[in-house]
Amino acid sequence: MAHTTPPSGTAVTCSALTYRWPDGTTVLDGLSLTVGRGRNGLVGANGTGKSTLLRLLAGELTPAGGSVTVTGSLAYLPQNVTLDTALCVDEALGIAQRRAALRAIESGDVDVRHFETVGDDWDVEERARATLGSLGLGHIGLDRSVGEMSGGETVLLRLAALLLARPDVLLLDEPTNNLDLFARRRLYEAVDSWRSGVLIVVSHDRELLERVDRIAELRSGSVTWYGGGWSAYEEAVAAQQETAERLLRAADADVKRQKRELEESRIKIARRERNSRKMDVERRAPRIVAGARKRAAQESAGKLRGLHEDRLDEARERREDAADAVRNDAEIKVSLPHTAVPAGRTVLTAEGLRLAHGRLREGTFQMHGPERIALVGRNGAGKTTLLRTLTGELEPAGGQARVRVPWRFLPQRLDVLDEELSIAENVARMAPGISENEIRSQLARFLFRGARAAQPAGTLSGGERFRAALAATMLAAPAPQLLLLDEPTNNLDVASVRQLASALESYEGALLIAGHDLAFLESVGVTRWLLVGEELVETSAEEVRELLAASGGARAAADGRHDAPEAGGGVQAGGEPDAGERAAN
Repeated sequence: MAHTTPPSGTAVTCSALTYRWPDGTTVLDGLSLTVGRGRNGLVGANGTGKSTLLRLLAGELTPAGGSVTVTGSLAYLPQNVTLDTALCVDEALGIAQRRAALRAIESGDVDVRHFETVGDDWDVEERARATLGSLGLGHIGLDRSVGEMSGGETVLLRLAALLLARPDVLLLDEPTNNLDLFARRRLYEAVDSWRSGVLIVVSHDRELLERVDRIAELRSGSVTWYGGGWSAYEEAVAAQQETAERLLRAADADVKRQKRELEESRIKIARRERNSRKMDVERRAPRIVAGARKRAAQESAGKLRGLHEDRLDEARERREDAADAVRNDAEIKVSLPHTAVPAGRTVLTAEGLRLAHGRLREGTFQMHGPERIALVGRNGAGKTTLLRTLTGELEPAGGQARVRVPWRFLPQRLDVLDEELSIAENVARMAPGISENEIRSQLARFLFRGARAAQPAGTLSGGERFRAALAATMLAAPAPQLLLLDEPTNNLDVASVRQLASALESYEGALLIAGHDLAFLESVGVTRWLLVGEELVETSAEEVRELLAASGGARAAADGRHDAPEAGGGVQAGGEPDAGERAAN
């Protein structure tokens, strides 16, 4: 059930918080928020100000008005974590000086400065190793270079540093973006084990949000609290939506009724006035009497008309309030009959495929008919490289691949769009010969109606940009009978993920999707699962979950089916592309 205040034990408070971007755009306007102890999820559509709010709480931004009060120490993990590759792990963890002081004391140096540096933290190394182990980084030595770690590992390393600091308030902004399945599992376990202080997580990851104690939704400039995790939130929102839609239907009916009664009263007043004039003429009433009757009738009519007009205005206000309560998370439903693939047709073949980058050394598989295949595996295994190799963008190091039907590829960066062109012009560029009316008709199904279709691609928000790229890809000519999608849910809010799923339900061709979001992959009806390692291994969603549970943060299993990523130059940890993607850029 939704409620407006969180549980007791407050540690974070915002009062009348206002923030504007330098160009004057208002992001938050008079927001008041109270966050209690425990695990808190913060959700909302893209652009509502979730990340901005975390940065205000962390002190990275200065509000234009209002105040932020945080009880105790605070730690913040932003979406994009950049670590110096020259650092050692203990430096990244912030414990290098204490380790050095401990070594000096153990060697017999009794300088008081060493004891001051250590303080009460005599077990710092044991705590550091235990924290790294809990995040699946137990194999990483404290003296190892950050530059030898993968991007996913550096995200977890930064989280380990924050946990070691024992903050009273921990802020995580989209922490699972671009983490592979195994790294996500370690982060989930860290959230599960949080027992003290305040944890605030901004995320669209449903599995992560299932683990919080309560969810705060930032919508229309205010926050509503929902008890429980993601499932409880969805149930509460669905119930609210049902009630809101029922009230809107009742309000619509009331407006129609008030309009009808107003019109009936006008007809009745007009009829009464005509009858009154007729009677005055027939009775030859004195002018002064007739005038008095006319004024009285006009006053009475005015009161009656005013009463009905007031009732209509009130009904319209109730209708507006009811409409505001209804969520406008429209679904994409598009008809694409020419994308259909017969069940027996061979869509794609790969034989002995060896990638120039990534771990894959022998990839052999085929796609037939409207299959939906998910590529899963660790970061660096080569999922993006495999997609780019299948499309001919990258040359294989060995073997061969062939796509046998019209296809389209939607990359992570959405660079299929020309920033200078409008949405409709981008579609026309990829679908020559299709009339403007047909393009606009189809774009309306992607929720770009009327003048919105003429909006330049460079001005779109994140969710809008994805919908435009998806429209250009799916509406391309010839009609694509194979869609290749690379991490399509990254950086999408929950409503956009739902819209993507509804669009893919309408698609009748074959799908090949590289992703880490198991819930999304299952929701779009994946029929086959391929685990990308040194080979392509047929698996299932259940087996993937078992592998995650069994991995326990350990390094590669003996069978090599879920090897840890090879050491690479991990630089930025907000979203590490495959090695092949790095090379392609």
